Amino acid sequence: MLNYTDLKVNTVFKFEGDPYQVIKASHLKMGRGAAVLQTKIKNLKNGNVLERNFKQADKFEEADIKKEKASFLYSESDKCNFMDENYEQFSIEKSIIEKQLGFLKESASVNVLYFDGLPIGIELPPKIDLKVVEAPPAIRGDTAQGSVTKSVKLETGAEINTPIFIKEGDIIRINTETGEYVERVK
Repeated sequence: MLNYTDLKVNTVFKFEGDPYQVIKASHLKMGRGAAVLQTKIKNLKNGNVLERNFKQADKFEEADIKKEKASFLYSESDKCNFMDENYEQFSIEKSIIEKQLGFLKESASVNVLYFDGLPIGIELPPKIDLKVVEAPPAIRGDTAQGSVTKSVKLETGAEINTPIFIKEGDIIRINTETGEYVERVK
């Protein structure tokens, strides 16, 4: 059993029968009242995000989440298809892994999260290298306005902000948790 103090960012627990992951957590103590934990939690089955306050007396059951390696194959209209290490193919709804789609390229290796035998999400590596396919040219004087970043398009279709020296064809490293540029790969 988990106490309310065990609910930290990325902790997975069972709430109302479904697996939830803590996205944000902060303790709040007001006057003479008891301390509460303000959280933002994400349902791992359907992707819904809730804001809930928990009291000291609240107890939570740990969610039995299994992780297995798989490779991303391709994307359809509303599903993404994967293949596990036993060469079995399965699909996950796009709405569940929406935030991670921009960092998925064919044959990428991911950890698939299972709850009650069903795939409910994926876990990407912390950093991933992707190729820049569209980048506006840096124009002399751009830095005078204080703008030292520009928006570039990656091979997966995602758009992120990078420093102005990044060009089309460059390979860049991206933090998959924040979606931010980390460095240019040589």
